[in-house]
Amino acid sequence: MRAHEAGALHGDLGSRGPAWLRTPEDVNALVPQLWARTVTRADDGALTVGGRSVRDLAAEYGTPAYVLDEADLRARCRDFAAAFAGADVYYAGKSFLCKAVVRIVAQEGLFLDVCTGGELAVALAAGFPPERLGLHGNNKSVAELTRALDAGVGRIVLDSFHEIDRLTALARERGVRPAVLIRVTVGVEAHTHEFIATAHEDQKFGFSLAGGAAFEAAVRVLDEGVLDLRGLHSHIGSQIFDTSGFEVAARRVLELQAQIRDARGVELEELDLGGGFGIAYTTQDDPSPASDLAKRINKIVESECELAGLRVPKLSVEPGRAIVGPAVFTLYEVGTVKDVDGIRTYVSVDGGMSDNIRTALYDASYSATVAGRVSAAEPLLARVVGKHCESGDILVKDEFLPADVQPGDLLAVPGTGAYCRSMASNYNHVPRPPVIAVRDGESRVIVRRETEADLLSLDVG
Repeated sequence: MRAHEAGALHGDLGSRGPAWLRTPEDVNALVPQLWARTVTRADDGALTVGGRSVRDLAAEYGTPAYVLDEADLRARCRDFAAAFAGADVYYAGKSFLCKAVVRIVAQEGLFLDVCTGGELAVALAAGFPPERLGLHGNNKSVAELTRALDAGVGRIVLDSFHEIDRLTALARERGVRPAVLIRVTVGVEAHTHEFIATAHEDQKFGFSLAGGAAFEAAVRVLDEGVLDLRGLHSHIGSQIFDTSGFEVAARRVLELQAQIRDARGVELEELDLGGGFGIAYTTQDDPSPASDLAKRINKIVESECELAGLRVPKLSVEPGRAIVGPAVFTLYEVGTVKDVDGIRTYVSVDGGMSDNIRTALYDASYSATVAGRVSAAEPLLARVVGKHCESGDILVKDEFLPADVQPGDLLAVPGTGAYCRSMASNYNHVPRPPVIAVRDGESRVIVRRETEADLLSLDVG
């Protein structure tokens, strides 16, 4: 490893790559855990999804484009619903939200969590049952809380003392009794990136357990008697593969629940343990099936309840990216291929950090494959980059592509369903890509491509 003034992304030797990345025997082969379930490589060498060739999708809709395997998304919804039977399974609206996905989530029987007035607006516009909505967020405005009360949102997750006072006043004015959970910061550091670990003490979410704020919040809600305190909420982070963190979190939250029972004679009915289950972005990732996660987490809750002398509460989980993340890949067209003095080969595509900021923001790793054909060329270690005026505009830091990769090739990056379209921007005034849903040989636009006219419509001069 050599130091580089532009940072670690530029410092590794291009001829070697990370230790976990192995030279493939067949550069055309698809690694199954990285791709949505209906993605295959057809006899002509092109990837197909839901029975449609990416060549046809590119010709009809253009590139870049997010391609959603609808059958895969529905199957993952059903997998989690079946695995956590009897629990409320919440789809993470922040991962990717549009009206078509809201309707799919509703049809498959899941709940939906939203974090802002905008996400709530999309859910309501799509006709999602409000009693199956949960409202999160560390700084909910009066307008957002008012809209949630008026819509009849099923659960509001309280995040601060100011919010308790704010919601109590609004509920009293309206003569309603909304069901609430208290978000508890349990002091468990998830083994994930600093920016997506959410249960250690030094961060913005929730009431501290160690400092006594969580107990004080519960007592305040119970003593006020306006809000209907149903239970406690904990979320230790995102892209989590190891359930041991949930064991510690459950123990600490349930100890708090026992403390509330002993102090106020109220045994809370519900427990939301969050989730944030990991997915495979590269061959180094090994996610567990929903059924295995459910078995482990249910066992943890039952064991910890027995130790604390509590009844097993109604459980809620939030799988996060694990539902929509693997169901989408992003389809690009290669524009240039550049060998830089034998140090590294850069493959530039027609998108970039405006449609996937995660590599730059989280140092996230992705995979890629040439999608429109097969190649007999030797594997070439390359870096896939975007078209933006930033040296950090990197989509895939290291990947083996065929050595004859060339302008005009289609390139597919799997695992882009979560947070890519949600965090997309118009950096360099690049319009955001469309989302194309494919199922049973049919495709449809569920989020249209932005145009330059859209960008100019906001510019009032």
